[in-house]
Amino acid sequence: MTAFAALRIVPTPDNVCAAIAIIAQESSFQADPPVPGLAGMVWRELEKRREKYALPKVVLDLALLKSSPDGSSYKARIDALRTEKQMNTLYNDMISELPGGKTLFAGYNPVRTGGPMQVSVEFAEEQIRKRPYPYPRRDSVRDEVFTRRGGVYFGIAILLDYPTSYSQMLYRFADFNAGRYSSRNAAFQDAIVRLGGQSLTLDGDLLRYKDGVPAPETSDTQRALLALRPRLQLGEAEIQRDLKLEKTFAFEQSALYQRLYAIADVSGGERRPREMLPRIDLRSPKISRQLSTEWFARRVDGRYRRCLERYWNDPST
Repeated sequence: MTAFAALRIVPTPDNVCAAIAIIAQESSFQADPPVPGLAGMVWRELEKRREKYALPKVVLDLALLKSSPDGSSYKARIDALRTEKQMNTLYNDMISELPGGKTLFAGYNPVRTGGPMQVSVEFAEEQIRKRPYPYPRRDSVRDEVFTRRGGVYFGIAILLDYPTSYSQMLYRFADFNAGRYSSRNAAFQDAIVRLGGQSLTLDGDLLRYKDGVPAPETSDTQRALLALRPRLQLGEAEIQRDLKLEKTFAFEQSALYQRLYAIADVSGGERRPREMLPRIDLRSPKISRQLSTEWFARRVDGRYRRCLERYWNDPST
């Protein structure tokens, strides 16, 4: 409730059940959920870093036998890893305490998401730049992601604190997994395909990105739109200008968005969908089977609907 209040989001049954569904899916209501196979992930990554810097194996092995700040050796801590919070603390200690740790690991921490809603650390840092954090901070933003309060606050922010035109919460769940407005942008890509006949991956990314900013390389979606310039009556610079809005609600008011759909609706004889589940296969060291963004969104949506059903059957709960 503190998170809803701080974000000025009304805690309606829909919004509360949406947050509950994500928490249940991502962590089964554990602030720092265990991740199978973490020790193996760290050992494999250490081996890659050792090879990159041509460090003899015996040197790294000896360094990892050193006592760490909690009294146990680094090797013992790696072997005992169960959660991402433990892994995050371990890497921070190795960077600051191990000989050569700053060279081997400075600026590198493999933990990108964490906490009860598995929020991106990068998003949390961006969120704090935009809004005051509602709790006293004892440590870094990264550390706050692994707490119950911080993980829930940042998770509700990324899930609900942005405007959309979606007809169902299902598409917010897909965005939570694939990135904001991915469901809207996947539908936009589908409209391009229907008009131009080009093959596109409907992943919701209209531009190529590097380090969070548009890259100079032309994306497949850009190329497909450039081929439609005569019909859109837009120049290359105008198309590029509007595509840069793809991560915002304002994209829907752009000339590119509105002209493309105006043509697509007429050409197809019916209104093209403005929302669609992105087609993305999920890959991560934490994932051991073939999953997709659609699988994630529908799984969460099932939890969300069961939560609403329980509420409407007994609002007192």
